[in-house]
Amino acid sequence: MDDAIITFISSYIDLTPDEKSVIQAQNIIKTYPKGTVLLAHGDLAQDCFFILKGCVRRYYIVDGDERTTEFFTENQGITPVSYLTKQPSDYYLSCLEPCVIALGSDERNQLLLEKVPKLARLIAQMSTELLVKSQITSDNFKNMNPENRYLHLLETRPDLVARIPLQHIATFLGMTPVSLSRLRKRITLKR
Repeated sequence: MDDAIITFISSYIDLTPDEKSVIQAQNIIKTYPKGTVLLAHGDLAQDCFFILKGCVRRYYIVDGDERTTEFFTENQGITPVSYLTKQPSDYYLSCLEPCVIALGSDERNQLLLEKVPKLARLIAQMSTELLVKSQITSDNFKNMNPENRYLHLLETRPDLVARIPLQHIATFLGMTPVSLSRLRKRITLKR
């Protein structure tokens, strides 16, 4: 799995063999079974995550109901707000599938940047891409009705619909599972 990190980084920047070795030495890669909670509400995040394999769901519990706000899959990073603010987390991160994840920490990340300074470009680019994606997701949620949100999800991330339980897709789209089932049936009849 170390190669997955190198392949991903190499798609953005060229790495020397020495730089590849440094990166592989700094990443701690762990395997987590389905259902593992990586971060719970009230916990202080100690690590940031890079998904090599699997799917992680971010969700809140509001009035006893889980509300999904994001899904993270292969080649996506997760930097919990708690990790940045050093405050307890307001949400949960949970593995929806068996996951293989590279863990990062302030210390390891700083060491990586010292030894491979060009990673700063990659981090800046990924931060910009994440900010843009987050803004688009937020705007789409506010400006689209539930049917258009679902159609947009089918168009932009069809893999999610195939691999994630419908109740989590429903809360991500801001509806109940029953409403999503009706919507899916209506869309199927239109086609």
